[in-house]
Amino acid sequence: MAATGAPGATAPGAGAGPGDAPYAVELRGITKRFPGVVANKDIELRVRRGEVHAIVGENGAGKSTLMKTLYGMHRPDEGQILLGGREVRFRSPADAIEAGIGMVHQHFMLADNFTVLENIVLGSEPTKAGRLDRAEARRRIREISSRYALNLEPDVLVEALGVGDRQRVEIAKVLYRGATTLILDEPTAVLVPQEVDELFGNLAELTREGLTVIFISHKLDEVRKVADAITVIRRGTTVGEADPKTTTSHQLAELMVGSELPSPETRASTVRERPVLQVRDLTVASSAGRPVVDGVTLTVREGEVVGIAGVEGNGQAELVDAIMGLRSPAGGTLLLGDDDVTGWTTRARREAGIGFIPEDRHRQGMLLDATLWENRILGHQTRPPAVKGPFIDRRGARTDTARIMREYDVRAPGPDTLAVALSGGNQQKLIVGREMSAAPRLLVAAHPTRGVDVGAQAVIWELLKDARAEGMGILLISADLDELIGLSDTLQVMLRGRLVATLDPSDVTPEALGGHMTGARAGGAA
Repeated sequence: MAATGAPGATAPGAGAGPGDAPYAVELRGITKRFPGVVANKDIELRVRRGEVHAIVGENGAGKSTLMKTLYGMHRPDEGQILLGGREVRFRSPADAIEAGIGMVHQHFMLADNFTVLENIVLGSEPTKAGRLDRAEARRRIREISSRYALNLEPDVLVEALGVGDRQRVEIAKVLYRGATTLILDEPTAVLVPQEVDELFGNLAELTREGLTVIFISHKLDEVRKVADAITVIRRGTTVGEADPKTTTSHQLAELMVGSELPSPETRASTVRERPVLQVRDLTVASSAGRPVVDGVTLTVREGEVVGIAGVEGNGQAELVDAIMGLRSPAGGTLLLGDDDVTGWTTRARREAGIGFIPEDRHRQGMLLDATLWENRILGHQTRPPAVKGPFIDRRGARTDTARIMREYDVRAPGPDTLAVALSGGNQQKLIVGREMSAAPRLLVAAHPTRGVDVGAQAVIWELLKDARAEGMGILLISADLDELIGLSDTLQVMLRGRLVATLDPSDVTPEALGGHMTGARAGGAA
């Protein structure tokens, strides 16, 4: 293992890579403070030109703040940013883009009703006689697509693309603007194994052409596979550098959080006979009348985890919305225990014992401009500790929020902190703590560990296992195939709105599961 303590800053004007070539990116002593929080403290980072450099660290370690500083979204309070050996000062992302820095965010920023071409050129449109020069835009996009093996069709609507293709559109957007250094934030979070391999092939093409990639991820096996170098950040400062060729995932996990890599593998079966959720011939239609959930039938029993695998966009989100009462079905029946809840409101379903960890915590799980205690009672505002008589119990809500923060390791100054001030992983831990605290009989968990570090992931996995052992029924939707295989008692595969395979988690591999998800394999039975 080639790991060291925090590397010291090089002398001013040094910053050299192999053969005395300047580093593509060098950060020296970067410190960034916010009110009451030091997000980055004396960070050191050196990235060579033409390499994939991974940055790993637990949630709240300061990775996102550091990358936003490099991308011009924040200004450092102390330290220097050097590109190619020359110090730069960015006032905005526009300055960073002009200097050759491009960032692909974890949540794609694409307009579904625009074509690939229109999304890529938006804001940087080539013009001719005052109008968009589509021929020139198409030529440049095809050139970028061919040069970096992105396989893009400029005139296809983005809404028709899968997740992997959308990500390639995002990469093409930054390349179109002349980026020579790409920051990829959790780029494999929503990809199946085959798409991950395709992405890594794209990154190999980028670096072969001399471009530089900064790769942020929680998936340590993938980091070791794709990275040429790794920098580990803990609690806002650099704690080590690692060589992916000689460092194991367990060693990386220990550097990150001081513990070994967790496993999602469940213990002996706890499945009971009594159904907690029955979905019968459920159909959900899109706004255009097309079925996006097409005749789905499934059962979740007490003490059972039923996993739903599928490439995103195949009806999983609509299925979850229908179960939670956020979308009206076009047909079918939903039973919670013995109750037909098909026509019930979301509030009534929640009060009847359905917990919900949403896929998009910002859109469905939190109010970012509200305090943590207000987010603690969100969706539970009709029951203690949120209420006392007819009134909101602010003291009780604050006290219970403080308990959740302790028990679920939500790192924030206190219950009155605004949710927007938390890292994504800490926001997720608050949501999980809120839902588990209500002791629901059914938990609908959509991507419960997305964007969290290995330490938080281990905590969430253990919570789900313990809840399962106590008889809770869990419907688990996840893009993490190891998580699905490890936690599930039964695996269902969803493709084009239908359940197309039922698999036994004990004898299916991630590769085989990915094959069913993409339609390369047909059928399958437990």
